[in-house]
Amino acid sequence: MTVDQDQMFRSKEQFVHSVFESIAHRYDQMNTILSFRRHKAWRKFTMKMMAVKPGDTAIDVCCGTCDWAIALAEASGTGEIVGLDFSQNMLKVAERKIGERGLDRQIRLIHGNAMALPFADNTFDHATIGFALRNVPDYRHVLREMARVVKPGGQVVSLELSKPTWAPFRAVYYLYFRRILPWLGKWLAGRYEQYRWLPESLVQFPDYKELARIMEEEGVFESVRVYPLTGGIAAVHIGIKKRDA
Repeated sequence: MTVDQDQMFRSKEQFVHSVFESIAHRYDQMNTILSFRRHKAWRKFTMKMMAVKPGDTAIDVCCGTCDWAIALAEASGTGEIVGLDFSQNMLKVAERKIGERGLDRQIRLIHGNAMALPFADNTFDHATIGFALRNVPDYRHVLREMARVVKPGGQVVSLELSKPTWAPFRAVYYLYFRRILPWLGKWLAGRYEQYRWLPESLVQFPDYKELARIMEEEGVFESVRVYPLTGGIAAVHIGIKKRDA
């Protein structure tokens, strides 16, 4: 990595950190409003495709307020679930939610960085990241880190926003995402710049077909499955770690 790349990555990381620290208290409410509640259906579909077994372990990277970590814990029943995030404010919200559900003994929260997961190789059955891969400094590196801590035959799963494939729908979607969403953020959460970042973060991020190709290129997965959702607004990618890795 060059000095310029390192500075660029650090600058993005610092900005994203400030965004999520400032919106943590309204994050769940805003997600529901801005996605028209679709994010819950998308996660439910993803869990169905993952087919988590009783006793499975998992790490939810960039866990935010831990909705996905909670779903993983409920599906596993007894397996340890780790939620990792670099925003202390998001983790505070997550801690309260976990406690309310009596899952504080099963879900362990860690203040950490997705770029350097503090776990040994081959630790978890699953590694997930929801609506955050486009926000990390280097998504290829994060995918490799997730694959590293997953056991051979385990799953690396990304649920992320994507780009609609049908041109008329894509035009309407971009109008909402770029023009309307930031003003909704200002009106409902008192944050304009933070919600303007969300559509900007998607511009340079690959669409779901390209992301699947990138995951295959990494050479750590024996197979990659992709499921576009709601006309390509979001997509699920599931990579199975090579069994000889």
